[in-house]
Amino acid sequence: MTHVATLISNPARPALDDAVIAAARTVLPGAGEPRWLDPGIAADILFTPGGADDKGVTERLRSALRDFPLDAVVQPLASRRKRLLVADMDSTMIGQECIDELADYAGLKAHVAAITERAMRGEIEFEPALRERVALLKGLPLAVVDEVIGKRITLSPGARTLIATMRRNGALTCLVSGGFTLFTGRVAAMVGFDQHRGNTLIVENDKLAGRVAEPILGREAKLATLIELRERLGIPAQDTLAAGDGANDLAMLEAAGLGVAYRAKPKVAEAAHARIDHGDLTALLYLQGYSRAEFVEPVS
Repeated sequence: MTHVATLISNPARPALDDAVIAAARTVLPGAGEPRWLDPGIAADILFTPGGADDKGVTERLRSALRDFPLDAVVQPLASRRKRLLVADMDSTMIGQECIDELADYAGLKAHVAAITERAMRGEIEFEPALRERVALLKGLPLAVVDEVIGKRITLSPGARTLIATMRRNGALTCLVSGGFTLFTGRVAAMVGFDQHRGNTLIVENDKLAGRVAEPILGREAKLATLIELRERLGIPAQDTLAAGDGANDLAMLEAAGLGVAYRAKPKVAEAAHARIDHGDLTALLYLQGYSRAEFVEPVS
């Protein structure tokens, strides 16, 4: 068998049982017996697609499971475990958009959040939208960053387990963000990433100057980071994994061996090879064939 379909539910709300798997097997050509990765939460079904393409099989599978709170991802078995992960930060590795939280201290959260949402949906260009939002932060004390990180930023469920497990198994992990290094450095350390990349907010007299250093790290820079790290490791594209939720993540998602739209905006979820709408970030481990028993729990 050459392909695998992975079915995943949210670990907090297990929804996978034998009946669901049986329904899935009816639309998978030459389906084999399921392999439980985590009972009630995740399972693999090997199959041979014949003349069917991955997209067509995925659409049939999702249609068969549309009444269940499950994610379904179809991919080749070859090179399933990845050696490089490049992941977005805001609304992916953390549950917030950092710039929106900063804007709240300036009394402008609703206004800034609306711009952020349009940029992440791909309705407006990312770079000018970022400059516009940063300008609105002018005069905020630098100490606000510490307060936002301490009181408002929460790690996405499964984030630390994902990174700990991949690193233990020899993968390089990089946090890459259209946000700011003032946050990526701290978040990368909290989650356990090897590296981080982001934009630099200009600070003057311990206050935000309302400007961001050029060039801005956006869609093309995220893609460039994936390619740079891949080439540095000397690995093929198929051995890479990327995850993100916004329009500026699409280029790296499309270039990765497996690009995962995680709780993503509609256009991003539609375009990406894989989408996770229900599972937490441990779903990215199940997609690589890791069982729950193989997860590495980070040291607190």
